Amino acid sequence: MIFFRFHDPWLLLLLAGVPALMMMDRENRRAALHYSSIQNLQAVRSRTMSLVSVIPPALRYLTIALLVVALARPQEGRKTVEILSAGVDIVLAIDASGSMQALDFFKDKNRVNRLEAVKDVARDFVNNRPNDRIGMVVFGAEAFTQCPLTLDHNVLLSFLDRVKIGVAGDATAIGSAIGISVKRLKDLKSKSKVVILLTDGRSNAGNIPPLQAAEIAKQYGVKIYTIGVGTHGKAPFLADAFFGGQLVYQDVDLDEDTLKSIANLTGAQYFRAADRESLTDVYNQIDRLEKSEVKVVDHSEYTEMFPVFLVPGLLLALLDVLVSNTRLQRIP
Repeated sequence: MIFFRFHDPWLLLLLAGVPALMMMDRENRRAALHYSSIQNLQAVRSRTMSLVSVIPPALRYLTIALLVVALARPQEGRKTVEILSAGVDIVLAIDASGSMQALDFFKDKNRVNRLEAVKDVARDFVNNRPNDRIGMVVFGAEAFTQCPLTLDHNVLLSFLDRVKIGVAGDATAIGSAIGISVKRLKDLKSKSKVVILLTDGRSNAGNIPPLQAAEIAKQYGVKIYTIGVGTHGKAPFLADAFFGGQLVYQDVDLDEDTLKSIANLTGAQYFRAADRESLTDVYNQIDRLEKSEVKVVDHSEYTEMFPVFLVPGLLLALLDVLVSNTRLQRIP
């Protein structure tokens, strides 16, 4: 932001003396010789001389004004705001297995699958954490990094939009998801390292057991918040088009005990989200638990502008001296 100021604004009060000088000068401009009549002199004096005779006083007043402004030290300022953030490094580990197709979430009274609901809520969470580096791991039968840790959240959100059900297979490899997430975080020197792992099932794939992966996370100081999503018991799924798009209800198997153990082992918490509202509340709770430390520092730099007024003022002062010693001078 650019702004203008005077370093010594009180000196501008001296400008009030310029009108006083003008009045004093007018009073003093009297002829030293007295005539019974100046009618002949008025006839001799040309109209041009009447006009230019006011130039020396005008130069003098303008010179004084410019020098006073220069004396007040006008400055152009540039203000910058620096945000010093001890942010949190966060990896969103999102389950994209086949069971995330369950239609037990609602948006605007319309059914949406679990993954779409998660993406909506995760998007709001990311937007509320502008000072944190956030990355994303997607898992199913396998796990992979969908987006590395970044402060460019627009890039992150574009990768979030591309996550589709089944992109990593239909099974659930929770241990692999934790392992990939910890790999992204383990060597970082941030204030806090966090994984938010969201799943709706039980680990049934991958080469590393979930609790063993959690032990490794603990060694590197990584906290794992776990979220179990979906309804209890049976969940609605969309049947094949052959059946007219009807909903069929299937048993769901959410391993809450393991998710709780993962969270407890790493010093975090487990949350259950059975609908969109509770899922939003879960992310809000995590947002409050893992706050970033943000310090805003204002920097102001000033450029002296007095030469812009001083140089013309001095030139006009010189011009005033020259003009006062020409035919425009007043006979005292």
